[in-house]
Parts: sequence; C-alpha cells; structure tokens
Amino acid sequence: MSSNIDVTETLDVTGQNCPMPVIKTKQAADELAAGDVLEVVATDSGSMSDIAGWAGSTDGVELVDQVEGDGVYTHYVRKTE
Repeated sequence: MSSNIDVTETLDVTGQNCPMPVIKTKQAADELAAGDVLEVVATDSGSMSDIAGWAGSTDGVELVDQVEGDGVYTHYVRKTE
C-alpha cells in the first residue's frame, strides 16, 4: 500500500466491469481540483490496463500508482491541472 499518497477521495467500483471503472474514474476525476488524488478501488482485473491507458492518454491527470492484491485493484490518479 502506498502510504505516502494523500488521497482526497475514494471511488468504489468493485463488482463493476469494463468500461464502467474507467467511465466512473473519469467522471470523478473531472470533479477534482488540481493536486487532488482519487483512489479507485476495483475488482475488474482489466481496470489495471484500462485506467493506465486512460490516464496516459488524458491531459490533466496522471497515474500515481496501482496496487494489486487479493482480487482487488487499487488505482491512484492525481489531477494535475
């Protein structure tokens, strides 16, 4: 677990499958202020590549970290602008 990440908000998308985790992550990120970090908790293994791909191709957000454990995938997305 990344304890040095200051999480602003947590988004729970457990039980939801592609593309919902990414869609909900985008919606939640749109509401954040610059510098805020969104923690996304998912159970869809595809969210690892989906959220990484979305963050990599989206201006104003960066993927800080991804943690995989026990069927749960946690993503940390920072709003950069």
